[in-house]
Amino acid sequence: MMAATQTHSALALIPEHLSSIEAAPLMCAGITTYNALRNSGARIGDAVAILGIGGLCHLGIQFAAKMGFRTVAIGRGKDKEEMVKKLGAIHYIDSQSQNVVEELVKFGSSSQNGVAVEGADGVKVILATAPSGKAKSEVLGGLSVNGKLIVAGASDESIEVSPNLMLLGRRSIMGWPSGTSIDSQDTLSFSVHSGVRSINQVFPLERAPEAFELMMSGKARFRCVLTTGN
Repeated sequence: MMAATQTHSALALIPEHLSSIEAAPLMCAGITTYNALRNSGARIGDAVAILGIGGLCHLGIQFAAKMGFRTVAIGRGKDKEEMVKKLGAIHYIDSQSQNVVEELVKFGSSSQNGVAVEGADGVKVILATAPSGKAKSEVLGGLSVNGKLIVAGASDESIEVSPNLMLLGRRSIMGWPSGTSIDSQDTLSFSVHSGVRSINQVFPLERAPEAFELMMSGKARFRCVLTTGN
């Protein structure tokens, strides 16, 4: 018989105020978006955009708003607007009917009261949760000087970048995969204190294939969580 041991540095303490169902997505999509945003360089009051409406995005919007960023969400279709504003976004851009770059520049150049902010055209950070390389490429012009596109949505699709756009605005692109166990614990703690929660569809373990198919179809709202009944 073999015994498995693990060091404390690889473990995360789940707060008693969170159920296992609540904690599980926060240690996946939660840590990815929370850790990316807190390491983004954005400060309270900065304009931050969340690209894509889905499992990562619905947590990214909440974290960005609770961190004090002026949060704008970018999605496809007007039907998403009410939902993202309930999650904490103060503005929504419909990529199907609006010019995303123009709207980001406009949003970034005004304060929360609509007053122009000199030299702040565009948003400080775009957290790209959508896998589409084309969508990521199309929003780069909405970054402010020193703005940053953070890639959190995994994909093999290429991102097309204009060298002049990056050079003249000192803009950058970086990826953020997840984090350590301590980052997971920080995510859980922040979520408890700020009220951030994942919206889940819960399935018993025997319905795992159904949950997997729903997730892969992109129709899950917004995370699928399996329970063992224990």
